Amino acid sequence: MNISKNNLMNEMYIKAVRSGGKGGQNVNKVSTKVKISFDIENSKLFSEAEKDILMLRLKNRIDKNSFLHVSSDKERSQFVNKNNAINKIYELITSAFKLRKYRHKTLPTFNSKEQRLSNKKINSQKKSLRKKDYDDDL
Repeated sequence: MNISKNNLMNEMYIKAVRSGGKGGQNVNKVSTKVKISFDIENSKLFSEAEKDILMLRLKNRIDKNSFLHVSSDKERSQFVNKNNAINKIYELITSAFKLRKYRHKTLPTFNSKEQRLSNKKINSQKKSLRKKDYDDDL
């Protein structure tokens, strides 16, 4: 999967909207927040198998119309927010294609079992010392 940011940008829908937060009066009159949508289903950059991988791995960020949505409003500059949002989408897509290591299940070693049991005994002794002896009062 060799996709450049420029190719991705050609298929992105970029929209600037007014943002809340810091900025004073500037927030009320300048649209600094950037929302970017990327249509995975109709993208010409990915094969069908790659689209399926993206839909599966990014399912929490994709809406029912197969659009991947990202927004950025951390900075006061629209230009910086646009670059941040483009970088976010690029990182999301590239991380979706990274192979994940399979975790092989292992059994606990003999020493780790012994350590766990000895810790349990120590804790048990500590707690037994904290108990009051009600038999002494009788």
